[in-house]
Amino acid sequence: MTVKGKTIVVTGAASGIGAETARLLKSAGATVIAVDRNEPAASNVDRFVQADLSDPASIRQAAKALGSGIDGLCNIAGLPPTRGRVPVIQVNFLGLREFTESMLPNFNNGAAIVNLASLAGIGWPEAGPAIKALIGLRDFTATEALCNEHKVDDGRSYFFSKEALIVWTMQNRWTWRDRGIRMNTVSPGPVETPILKDFLETLGARAEEDMRVMDRPGRPEDIAPVVAFLCSDDSCWIRGTNIPCDGGMGSHVLLNITGLA
Repeated sequence: MTVKGKTIVVTGAASGIGAETARLLKSAGATVIAVDRNEPAASNVDRFVQADLSDPASIRQAAKALGSGIDGLCNIAGLPPTRGRVPVIQVNFLGLREFTESMLPNFNNGAAIVNLASLAGIGWPEAGPAIKALIGLRDFTATEALCNEHKVDDGRSYFFSKEALIVWTMQNRWTWRDRGIRMNTVSPGPVETPILKDFLETLGARAEEDMRVMDRPGRPEDIAPVVAFLCSDDSCWIRGTNIPCDGGMGSHVLLNITGLA
């Protein structure tokens, strides 16, 4: 993993996987700029830009403040399903996309975009019409209406946001290749972060079953190296790919779905 000398933006850098990714990138010689609602640990970053990723105006202001010369963007900020369907969809997908697209003029050629998806997005092939509708949505204020139309409640919102993120990333595998800009996703399973309890609360018995199958939940230090690798020049030929980092849980789910376990 070679990121020394690169300037990399990390959203959600104040806690969890974002904090560990920022720490790892900085320790490897990158200049790290944090974007978050909350101020991150000063030791993990070189600069902090405050932003609300549910607010398009705040997003555009942050992108402008970041300026040019950016070599990587790690979109790690996200909300759990306990926060409600509208904020979850706005931050986890609409805001992430708005921020990424607002950052395009700021990127150096050869930049890398890494989106933190989730094992929760594994069902995207069965959600085509709803995903297509969300990807077509540009008006943040129409989020609730879309959720109503496609029967997305609070519990479903997180899964839906990650399904859309995986598909949007695949769709844009070659969108910016004339500038050498690539985009990929990383999909963790359950991870020991401050929001793990929110998932357990929402998923209930299903989460308990998953935790029994796994030898342990993931940790931020299990996920951050994969994100950092995708920011490095070593990953330049990986494009539009979703990389599971879930301790084997994704394979377990797929084999059970197909009856091949």
